[in-house]
Amino acid sequence: MNRDPETPGGEAAEGGLPRLVDPVLVAAFEGWNDAGEAASTAVEHLELAWDAKPLGSIDPEEYYDFQVTRPHIRLSGGVTRRIEWQTTRLSYAEIPGTGKHIVLVSGIEPNMRWRAFCREILDWVEKLGVTKVITLGALLTDIPHTRPTAISGISFDRASAGRMRVEPSTYEGPTGIVGVLQNACVEAGVPAVSFWASVPHYVSQARVPKATVALLQVLEEQLDVEVPLGMLPEQAEEWERTVSEMAEADDEVREYVRQLEEQAEAEADLLPEADGETIAADFERYLRRRGAGGAAN
Repeated sequence: MNRDPETPGGEAAEGGLPRLVDPVLVAAFEGWNDAGEAASTAVEHLELAWDAKPLGSIDPEEYYDFQVTRPHIRLSGGVTRRIEWQTTRLSYAEIPGTGKHIVLVSGIEPNMRWRAFCREILDWVEKLGVTKVITLGALLTDIPHTRPTAISGISFDRASAGRMRVEPSTYEGPTGIVGVLQNACVEAGVPAVSFWASVPHYVSQARVPKATVALLQVLEEQLDVEVPLGMLPEQAEEWERTVSEMAEADDEVREYVRQLEEQAEAEADLLPEADGETIAADFERYLRRRGAGGAAN
């Protein structure tokens, strides 16, 4: 574990770390867990929107195959070169209008020694006093790009699962570092939830801002605070419009999307409708977050 010697902040806790208030940790990793770069972009967006400050990084030597995750050469001052090692980095920010903090973890899925890697993350969790861990991911599914992005969730107990307000995940099969970290947190007694955005498998080669927006909106529910979206909604609309134009130009793709839309409509008809009290409660929470956000700006 490497700590940034120039980590800014207010009063420092033991070990030179900043003293955080009721911090929640949000993590996302590039690679297998990150279809359409939806999850990693969400964390990157929060780092910029809330002006996150560096905390430190994890030494990549033990966890990355450098022939797979190669270091980058950067120019410094236009003359000298330096090596930038690809790894997992931590930062923190104050959540506007709350007085509380968020810890952001972003990086590339490690190539080896995942259990030891998760223990390092848990060491940060303990030292920073993190009260909850939220992991984000995105997976490829058979959904049409024209429908709202579906979010599935995995929780640490039945009570929190009932409060997640997303479709519970029924997935069984291979997992990535997001699933392993979420499980490691639960085994260590740290409340941890995981949210996954569904990305259409036929348009996953580039960034999918629509899925990023959906993940950030779920974080709004979890943090109970307005999350600034910036230009992401406009980018999501442009993405959907572009994909629709491409689909219309290809008869085979257009027919496939039509079939997916019919399937989505049939599945939606089987879901129970939300009752009036639930809708009213959701709307009140929405107004409260927007009111708090407006007061903070």
